[in-house]
Parts: sequence; structure tokens; C-alpha cells
Amino acid sequence: MSITDRPEAPADGVHRLRKNAVGLMGVIFMAVATAAPITAMTGNVPIVVGFGNGLGVPAGYLVATLVLTVFSVGYVAMAKHITSAGAFYGYISHGLGQVVGMVAGLLATMAYVVFEASIIGFFAYSANDTFKSLAGVDVHWLWFALLGLALNAVLTYFDVNLTAKVLGVFLITEILMLGLTATVTLLHGGGPDGLMAETLNPAGAFTVTGLETGAVGLGLFMCFWSWVGFESTAMYGEESREPKKIIPIATLVSVIGIGLFYTFVSWMTVAANGVKAPQIAAEEFAGIFFNPTGELVGEWAVDLFKVLILTGSFACSMAFHNCASRYLYAIGREDLIPGTRTTLGATHPKHGSPHIAGAVQTAISVVIVLAFFFAGMDPYLHIYTLLAVLGTLAILIVQTLCSFSVIGYFHVRKKHPETASWWRTLLAPLAGGLAMAYVVLLLFQNQEAAAGDASKSVFFTLIPWIVLGFALLGAALALYLRARRPEKYAIIGRIVLEETVERD
Repeated sequence: MSITDRPEAPADGVHRLRKNAVGLMGVIFMAVATAAPITAMTGNVPIVVGFGNGLGVPAGYLVATLVLTVFSVGYVAMAKHITSAGAFYGYISHGLGQVVGMVAGLLATMAYVVFEASIIGFFAYSANDTFKSLAGVDVHWLWFALLGLALNAVLTYFDVNLTAKVLGVFLITEILMLGLTATVTLLHGGGPDGLMAETLNPAGAFTVTGLETGAVGLGLFMCFWSWVGFESTAMYGEESREPKKIIPIATLVSVIGIGLFYTFVSWMTVAANGVKAPQIAAEEFAGIFFNPTGELVGEWAVDLFKVLILTGSFACSMAFHNCASRYLYAIGREDLIPGTRTTLGATHPKHGSPHIAGAVQTAISVVIVLAFFFAGMDPYLHIYTLLAVLGTLAILIVQTLCSFSVIGYFHVRKKHPETASWWRTLLAPLAGGLAMAYVVLLLFQNQEAAAGDASKSVFFTLIPWIVLGFALLGAALALYLRARRPEKYAIIGRIVLEETVERD
């Protein structure tokens, strides 16, 4: 390691993350791991097939791929000039102003903070079920949850490159597992009704096929939900090599790559089960994956599938831990609340990691998990589902604001005319923003269906109010600083890779 790669001394009072710590593949691994392909497929596809738009699930993923690719066009344009661990926080602050930026910063931070606990709930549930089914051992889910959080804390304490390597191994294995069954199905010519290529027709995303009762809105929302986390590429800009080149490439590769993979896997899953797929999904849930795998590949593959769901969900929780830590660090280093620059905003003197922010994130996750445990709630039904709905609502709102911030940055504030264009920084962000707003509407319309039985809980009724509360808190903090501490207000979302101005 060269001297220039060491964490920078905080001559300006701002601790920096380690530069040049991770390359293109590392950033892609972390972003795709956050999206969690195996968790997204086995957790969301059965819901879309059994209760959403039925056999139109591949079409739903295809439409979502197109929409998110359009969204990413403006997102990567911003990444060329603003490289910040705060990602959305920095982008929106530059494009729509500090007040909206602070709102987005708190919403995004809250979302990523609860996402780790949410996925840990799924991991703990999966671990309990896997150990019972494969080893005949019944270990309470709470122990698995605490173990997962402890491992996240330890592994992310070190250089981010270690995290990238661990996530890379888990990610490759889960993609190979999903791809194995899908490829065998393709080579087998599909299931009882052939390959069912008609399910790829984009019109199928907006109609219910194969179900007597279904909800198109629920199906589309679950498809979009499967991508949450892809935007985390920008969070690693300060730690990546040549971020102005790497982050745009990593973002587009992640979005398009994930989208095509999701579309292929969901298509082959429907084909493997045939026209009865909706009935199987409604009755057996993960059976639409396990049954074809057992028949076409072998029962050994089903057991491996269950283990990889476990490791894949753990990898996802670790990736979200990284995201949450970097948001806490990005806000902390601005010292908007006195004392946070030397605590939340500090980096490890050797590893360059946001180690204190990481410890705080772990503590928050432990408190959340214990609160649900003592309330007698289920790790899957309540921790995973309720926190996922809460975080997804917040992050979709922030994504919507991010799209409009691109227009504000390049066309209202007239920044970097050499990058601005009617398509890349105006039309694409406008279309992406309107599409994201529509997805937010879908969540509001289908949140009870998405939450399932958990919608009967008090926490579910509080979700919109929690989001509103964080938004109001962000606005109030920014307005207070504007009135009383203008020097602090001026740097909201402004501390980026090398200095407190956007990069050329």
C-alpha cells in the first residue's frame, strides 16, 4: 500500500475514507449484493406470480429494467461531477438545494439503517429453517440475528476491499445457483407448457394473467422493490479508483445486468411451472423454485439452494450495513450537530473505514431486533416485511427527488453545460422521476398487500408517519441552520471527495 493510499490526515478537520481501495468489480459486487438477487427472486417472484400480475412477472421485470435504466442516465451524469459517500444526499443538495437535500439525507439514512435489520430478520428466519430442515437442529432465530449483526460489524470494520471480496464470493455462488436452474429449464425446453415466450410481452406487466384475482400494482411494485440498493454504487465513489469513470459504469452495469438476469430467471421460473405457476406460488411459495430445481437438477441442488438463500441474505445485510455506515459518516463529517465530525464523521487511522458510524449502525440494528423480539414479533413476517416497506417507501421518495435534482443541477443552476443535454439531463430524468413517483403511488395503494398479515400491526399504521417525521426533521434542521448557522447550512451535502465543492 502506498503512502497516497493511506487515509488522509484531517488537516481541514474532515476525516476521509481510503482512496483507491476498490476497483470496478468491487463496486459492482457491493451494489448487486445490496440488491440481493437470490433474496429478491425467492422472496418477491412468488408474490408477483401468486398475488400480483401472475404469469406476467417476466414482463414486469422487463418494464422495471427499462424504467430504472432511464433513471440511471441522469444519475450517472451527476456522478461525473459529484463524488460523495452520501450519494443521494450530495446529489439532491446540489440540485434542489440544502433544505431538500437534508430531507433526502435523513430519509435515505433512515432507509438504509432499517434495511440492515430487515434483511437480518430474513437471514435469521432462513437460518432457523435451514438448520431445522437440513440438520434437525432448532436454534432460536434471535441468536442467528445477533450473530449476523456481529459478523457485519467485524467484517466492515476493516478495509472496504475485504467486504468487496466477501460479498463477491457470496454473490457469485447465488447467481450460479439461480442461473443453474434457469439454464437447465431453458435447455429442457421449459416445463409442461413449453418456454411460454409470450410472458415476456411488456403489456403483461399491466394485466393480470393466470389469476382469477390479482393486483397489477402489487406485481409492479414488487418488481421495483427487487432493485433497492443498486444505487449504492455512488456511495463508494470516494473509495474507488477513478470514480468519475467507475461509478457511471458500475451503475449502468448493475441496473442493466440485474434487470436482464431477473427477467431471465423469472421467465424460466414461470416456464418451469407452466400455466399452474400462480396456483403453485400461492400455495407453496418458494415451491415454484424448489420443485423445478429438484426435478430438473436434483434434490442436492434444493438443499444447496436453501443454504445459498441463507448466505445471500447475509451478504445483502452486510452490504446495507456498509450503505448505512457511509450515510451516517457523510452527515456526521459535516458537523451539523456539534461533535459528530470527530465521532460519526471519523475514519479508522489504518483501514480508512467509517468505523464509529459502523458501530453506531450495529447498535441501532441490535436495538431494533431486540425491540421486535421483546414485542413477540416474527423475524420474517414483522422484522423483514415491515422494515422493508418502511425503508422502500423512504428510498423511493429519495430516488424521485434525485431524478428532479438532475434537472435542477444542469438546467436550473446551469452547472456543467458540457455535460448537459436535452436527453441525458432533462428528458430522461423527467421520465425517470415521474416513473418513480408512480412507483411510490403503487406502494401506497398496495402497502397492505405487500405487508401481508403484518399490516395488522400498530407499526404498519405508523410507517407513513415515520417517513413524514424524518422528512420534517430534515427540513427543520436545515431551516434552523440557515437562520442561525449559515456557515453550517452552506456545506450541507457539499463535502465531497477532495473538497467542499463539486468536481469538474
